[in-house]
Amino acid sequence: MTEGTKEQIDVCAAAELPAGTMKLIEAPDGAKIGVFNCGGELYAIEDRCSHDDGPLAEGEFDAGACTVECPRHGSLFDLTSGRPKTLPAYQPVQTYPVMIEDDTVKLEVS
Repeated sequence: MTEGTKEQIDVCAAAELPAGTMKLIEAPDGAKIGVFNCGGELYAIEDRCSHDDGPLAEGEFDAGACTVECPRHGSLFDLTSGRPKTLPAYQPVQTYPVMIEDDTVKLEVS
């Protein structure tokens, strides 16, 4: 792949990710990514807290607020932007474009 090339990967059937649920997947490069459904809107972030590399997607998911809380130290992350809302994390985490094509949830990775 050349710099800037985007690859689409299949996550699951759209029916397997209803509102209020999350699915953890592994990208082709080995990175883990959490795909979240906040009231019908899909968001994807890397499964790595920017504070101490903890398993972010394993934390408590609040679909109403569209946030996930790191299970290690409690930093709250905005799923729409990847930005932390509370300390101790202060750096954002990577986000990924998500779409539904032919009833399949797809993720764009580079």
